[in-house]
Amino acid sequence: MHMVIYTLVEASTRDDALATGKTVFDKLVGAVPHAGAVFDYYVTFDVDETTVAGTARWGELPVAATVESDDGQALLERGWTATKDEFQRNLDRVKEGLDELSDEEIMRDENLARHAFHQVGAYDGPSVFLYDEHGSGIRHRGQLDRILDESDDLWIVPADVHF
Repeated sequence: MHMVIYTLVEASTRDDALATGKTVFDKLVGAVPHAGAVFDYYVTFDVDETTVAGTARWGELPVAATVESDDGQALLERGWTATKDEFQRNLDRVKEGLDELSDEEIMRDENLARHAFHQVGAYDGPSVFLYDEHGSGIRHRGQLDRILDESDDLWIVPADVHF
């Protein structure tokens, strides 16, 4: 499956932001030594040779944008909304499982209850849409606000990832 994820990176130019973003995405696909793969592969939105990913799949997105720009704000909102929505969806499934399933049924992963538990606690992967420049998932608003407050040269870089 494909999804768009975003990384927040410090950079002085669009090209520097893209290069740093690709370093983050390399880490998330295991292309960096000693980094575990979270996703299978990625395509950034500067690539136009593919017919199945990136712009071909999602349409035009900025290659990189400053967080203060309209494009950057739109990407940030898109990434944060997706993170919140996916968390809430999984949390609702956890609550429903606890209310409706026996311990044995949860243990057997009936209705994918255990999977939902795992997704609620995930630090990266398909339930996390925003990452910092170290490849760590941004999982709560306080963490996002801290990153936004700590930098004057913050960029957001999107990538289409497959998992």
